[in-house]
Amino acid sequence: MAKTKIVTGLDIGSGTIKLVSGFKKLSSSQPNKTREEEENVEILSKLEEVSFGVRRGIVVDVNKVSQIIAYLVEKSQEDCGKQIKEVIASVGGSHIFSRNCHGLVSVSRADQKISEEDIDRVLQAAQTFSLPSNKEILDVLPKEFIVDGEGGVKDPLGMQGIRLEVDAVAIVGFSPYLKNSNQAILNAGISRIIGLVPNPLASARAVLTSREKELGVVLLDIGAGTTNLAVFKEGNLIHLAILPIGSGHITNDIAVCLKTDIDTAEKIKLQFGACFQEKKNKKKTRKKEQIKIKGERPEESLTFTPKTLSQIIGARVEEILGEAQKELKKLGKIELPGGVVLTGGGAKMPKLKDFCKKYLKLPSRLGAPRGFSPQIDDPAFSTACGLLLEGLDSIEEESPSRLKGMWNQLKKFLREFVP
Repeated sequence: MAKTKIVTGLDIGSGTIKLVSGFKKLSSSQPNKTREEEENVEILSKLEEVSFGVRRGIVVDVNKVSQIIAYLVEKSQEDCGKQIKEVIASVGGSHIFSRNCHGLVSVSRADQKISEEDIDRVLQAAQTFSLPSNKEILDVLPKEFIVDGEGGVKDPLGMQGIRLEVDAVAIVGFSPYLKNSNQAILNAGISRIIGLVPNPLASARAVLTSREKELGVVLLDIGAGTTNLAVFKEGNLIHLAILPIGSGHITNDIAVCLKTDIDTAEKIKLQFGACFQEKKNKKKTRKKEQIKIKGERPEESLTFTPKTLSQIIGARVEEILGEAQKELKKLGKIELPGGVVLTGGGAKMPKLKDFCKKYLKLPSRLGAPRGFSPQIDDPAFSTACGLLLEGLDSIEEESPSRLKGMWNQLKKFLREFVP
């Protein structure tokens, strides 16, 4: 069976650090299946370890993170039967944000045919806005190209024109935090970072369909320390934000309110947790329903009602969705028929989909990675799987990929660490 080279995606999260390695099977398309539905990516290794040294998506202890990455790489090498020397990694934290930008250039060729060079130049021109010295542009993603004043152009290559413009979204991050991520990865024995991809973009690659992105959709990736938000319309990213609040905050709330330890609180959240309590017939439920958790010792046992638990969880979920709603309001009136796609480890909470639908007044679904063999049904692995897909895309594309642009932006960082 023909296949591409093995690619490794590394998701550096606040709760866990995940590593997924795999390759793309070069087979013909399966009938009656979209590109997203085809199981043409073979997973060789799928690993995760509890994270230390990452707070709210930001690497705060390079050495601890590096040790975990090195351990995961070693285990993955055993699974894959080959050395892993390069990875494509996630980058997170609320320091990452998006902003709109615009570029304009004159078409360079005498025959006025737009070339790859013209497209590269106009994207570079879009990056000329001023930034503080401690901020860096991670990537610039075009929303639309404009040729001689006519907008709505997806790909201007080969078109005739005198003037080429682009409306784009620039993704910006805090330089010192990006350096910390790079250092942690390189210290783990990795010789090359293919690219750093913001968490929400990686997750979107794994769980959103082309149709959803075309119609208009919101991705909410709820991690332990952050909630990643990305909005797509007409196939393009139009807004990105990383909110400094996640499902770990819900676990902490449960631990504090029920006076228990973090591990027990996490189990309670996943087994019994719900954002709201369904109304029941009072005649049938005269006696208050109670949940009892046995501890190793009698004094460690817990007794609480579903209503109490739903109030604890619901308050924090409402805060998360409230912050997401603020981000959506920044876009003004915008139609999003694709609704909300929930993913990430925090999306596994019972009834979250229904609560989100009610709060944001948008259709909601749970999103998990698609197109993998064996199938990965865990939303917690969406970012890692999306990174793997991004890396595989960069291999098979003949034209320079989006990752090349990201790599160029990161070269200045890597020169400090690679001789």
